[in-house]
Amino acid sequence: MTLARWLVVVYVSASLCAFIAYAWDKAAARAGKQRIPESFLHLLGLLGGWPGAWLAQQLFRHKTLKPPFRIVFWLTVLLNLAVLAGGLYWLAQGG
Repeated sequence: MTLARWLVVVYVSASLCAFIAYAWDKAAARAGKQRIPESFLHLLGLLGGWPGAWLAQQLFRHKTLKPPFRIVFWLTVLLNLAVLAGGLYWLAQGG
């Protein structure tokens, strides 16, 4: 499998997991049931699921009014993209 395909599989899979986790957490919040820890939601984003997490936030209006959560979310996005860019740069240099 090429690197590009591998990255697509990782990001799509992680995004799907994050989307489902956000949907599950929103449903739990509405029902007053046990929630998914915010640290786990952030971990999913950090591992490449941030596109699905962002989409779920918009569709479900979940975690959109909580500034501390949103700050950490965007920091995980930046960190994920920085690691991705650094890894691609390293590979392009013959790493």
